Parts: sequence; C-alpha cells; structure tokens
Amino acid sequence: MKENESLKDVQQLGLVAAVASLGYVFWVVGGMEMVERLAYYGVKAVASLYAKAPVSEGGLGITMTEFGTLLMTWALVQSIVPAFTGGLSDRYGYKETIFASTIVKILGYLIMAWFPTFAGFSAGALTLAAGTAIFKPGIQGTLVRCTQRSTSSVAWAIFYQTVNIGGFIGPLLAGVMRKMAWHNVFYTCAAVICCNFILLLTYQEQGKEERLERERQIRAGEASRSNLVTESLQELFRPHVIIYLAIFSGFWFMFNALFDVLPIHISEWVDTHPLVEMLFPTGTSSNPLVNFFIDLSKDKQQILPEGMINIDAGLIMFTCFAFGALSGRMRATTSMVVGTVLSSLALFMCGWSVAGTVTAAAIGLFAVGEMLSSPKFSEFIGNIAPGDKKAMYLGFSQVPLAVGWTLEGKLGPMLYDHYASKEAFARDMLAAKGMAPALISQIKEGEAFKTLVDFTHQTPQVLTQALYASHNVGMVWYIMGAVGLVSAVCIWLYGRWIQTLDLSGTGEAVGETHGDAGVVQQEVSEGLDR
Repeated sequence: MKENESLKDVQQLGLVAAVASLGYVFWVVGGMEMVERLAYYGVKAVASLYAKAPVSEGGLGITMTEFGTLLMTWALVQSIVPAFTGGLSDRYGYKETIFASTIVKILGYLIMAWFPTFAGFSAGALTLAAGTAIFKPGIQGTLVRCTQRSTSSVAWAIFYQTVNIGGFIGPLLAGVMRKMAWHNVFYTCAAVICCNFILLLTYQEQGKEERLERERQIRAGEASRSNLVTESLQELFRPHVIIYLAIFSGFWFMFNALFDVLPIHISEWVDTHPLVEMLFPTGTSSNPLVNFFIDLSKDKQQILPEGMINIDAGLIMFTCFAFGALSGRMRATTSMVVGTVLSSLALFMCGWSVAGTVTAAAIGLFAVGEMLSSPKFSEFIGNIAPGDKKAMYLGFSQVPLAVGWTLEGKLGPMLYDHYASKEAFARDMLAAKGMAPALISQIKEGEAFKTLVDFTHQTPQVLTQALYASHNVGMVWYIMGAVGLVSAVCIWLYGRWIQTLDLSGTGEAVGETHGDAGVVQQEVSEGLDR
C-alpha cells in the first residue's frame, strides 16, 4: 500500500456488520479480560474502605494519606512495567505471558488473605500490580491483531463493555464477601481468576507464525534483535507518541479518583437512603437477588459505596456498544475531548452536592464520558503502532496511567484528608465540645465519628450535616474536575497539531482518521526512523 493511501480515512462498518465480523479469538480475550477485571475490581472497589475500616472491624485502620502511599507504589508498578513487558509479549508469545501473569495475580490475592496487616496488604497489592502489568499487553495486543481498522471503534467499545461486566460483578461480589469477613474477598478473587486457565485452553495466538519466523531468522543469523529496553525507549520517545501519552496523564489522574477516593466520600458524606426509598416504596427490599445487585447495607437502609460506584460499570456494561458506534462517527480526538469534559463535569457535581440522587447522576454522567474517551485512547495508540510492536505500544498506554494514577494515588487521599476527612473533623469537634486532648489522642483511627456521636448524644445525620456545613468538602472534586478540563483542552490542541504533522516524509499533513482513532496506519509507522 502506498503511504499516501494509508493516510486516508477508514470507513467504519455498521454496528451489526462490525459485530458479525468479530472472530472467536476476540470473544475469548474479552472473556479473559472480563474474568481478570471481575477479580481485580473485587479488591480495587473496596480497597480504600478496607484501609479506612478500624482494626476492630477487621480493617487496616490507617489514614487516607497512609493509604495514598500504597496507591502511589501500586500505580507505579502496575503502570510502568507494561512499557517493557509489552515487548516481552511480542517476542515470546501472548499466551505464555497471559499464563504467567495469572499465576502471579493468584499469589497476590492469597497474600492479602494470609497477611491481614498493612504490610501484608501492601505486599499482595504490589504482587497483584506486577501480575496485571504482565497480563495487559498480551490481551490488548491480541485484540488489535484480531480486528480490522474498519471495525476497530465497535470492537474496542464491545471489548470495553465486556470488561465492565467483570467490573460490575466484582464489586457486588466483594460487597457480599466483606459483610462476612474481609479475607473472603481475597480468597474469592483468587478463585475467580483461576477461570482464565480454562479460557486459555481455547485461546489461539494471533500473529504467532510471524513471531516464530522472526525467531527462526534471528537464530539463523538472517536478522538481528535489538536490545528490548533500548528499542522500547526509542519507540516511546517518538514526539507524536510521548506527547499523546503525557496529555492523557491528566485524564487518568481524574479517572482514578472515582475508584480511590469517591467510595470514602460516599461512605462518609452521601446519604443514599432517599435512593432506597425511591427504588422501593416500602422503604427497603427483602429480595436477596435485588439486594445483591443494588448492594444494600446490612440494615437495608443505605446503598453501599461500591454499589454506587457500580453505576459506572453497569451503565457501560449495557450501553458501551451504542457509544462505540457514536464515537465511530467522530474524530478520535473529538470523542476524547467530549468524553473528558463530561467526566470532569461529573466530578464537579460530586463536589456541588452530597445528595444521593446527585451523586448517582454524577456517576452516570462520568460513565458516559468514560465510554467516549477511554476506549478511544487504547484504540488510538493501538492503530499507530507498527505491526510487530502492537503489544509494546499498548504497553506504552500504561505510561499515562502510571503518571496520572501515581500522582492521584498520593495526592488524591492527601487532598481528601485535608479538605474532607470526617475522622479529622470529628476529632476537632470533640476538642471544641470539651473532650480532653489526652482522651482524643487515645481514640483509634476510624472511630472518632462514632465517639463524637456517643459524646454529644446527637444523631449521626445531624452531626454529619454540621461537619459538612462547616468545611469545604467539595473542594476535592473541584480540583479533580479542573485537572480533567485542562486535559480536555490539551487533547483538543493535540488533535489540531497532529493534523499538521508530517509523519510520512512526503511533506503532506497527516489527516486524523474518522472512526478508527488512528492518525496514521501501520505502513506509515513502519516507515518512521527507527
């Protein structure tokens, strides 16, 4: 194919035709990702709740700032390692690395269950992070190879949709398990991830013949192999790649706050009882299946934080294919800009009101923004990758996650402790109400608000309203939303810049494609200086 032909827009197939064209390998990798996400979000959705829960209730009894240090390290391991393990997947096989990653992830969950301390959970989380880092490139590399550019928008959207089936069920399952005992969450996740061994039996690696032929040529001396680290860094620091990754770091900063900080915000400030009354005219539900999917508390009066967060995954699970078709009609960067703006507005809504209905609507709006932006991000970088470096480039897609999540992992909990910690505010009010400082210092972490209720003989609702009224709790979310808006502006500017960029060496500007999120096709990428 001529280079100038490779720059043309690629017309996307219709929704029905695109779905019909997807082969069985696509559905196998979608299934493996769904299983992996079910187990992963079973832990991730309740991790901050586990960290903040007092030791007397089986939790870790630590502050959000302490938990933020773990999140920062977790993010670094999980997000930086794929930039190099992606190259390993390309060289040594997707199936082999997926198998190895599953073993590592099982070990991570078991460590969390066996060692119920902050150090034990940290060791398990970092092991889990390493397993996830090995898992991702092989799965996404397979996805890129088993789909065509004319179906890529719908394919990535459906893949994202199947992923969120796992993301939806995982927190619900964790909600049931943690009501019994926290270690049940970790044992259950270890059992779930074992299902991927069964799916691997049906997996067929895409591009295996090409990989084996390259290996034969290298062994025969007909071709040489460059140093993997050097090659990865050369590809990573191409201007149109590294700038794109840098810009998206802001998106991931905003995105991860939904899972790392919002559960605690809901737990401490949001009254979800009006939502329960809205759903059930009798005031509650006695149906165990309904209670499971709504994720009601033990007294059936509140929706648990993981149930609220699950609105995001639930909406994606049922509608992502439709938003994939919609985004296929937009320029890639246009879809990402619109999605990032909507998600940012959702975080502003979380700061504006702690009403359960407003929070639920905000999470739903965030999901719409996520569907328009997040799948496009992976699709975009997968399409600009050279044919023999798909997994490597999709490993690069973890770099902005590393930067954004690492910063949010540390700063998000710190911001929350500064602007919104109910624990800290309760201690201050206890002092203002006359409790001796020596007694306040003896209160265990996580139990200050309960002590305040007992000390003042006021209801939790009245005290919560008083603390909220006297502090700027919403500032956390205004800051997060502002970061998202800045990212949206940068994505828009990048889209304008990339259209003027000559990557082909022909002197012609590169026109951004509609529908498939690529700025150049594989042939142009292979023609760049290596």
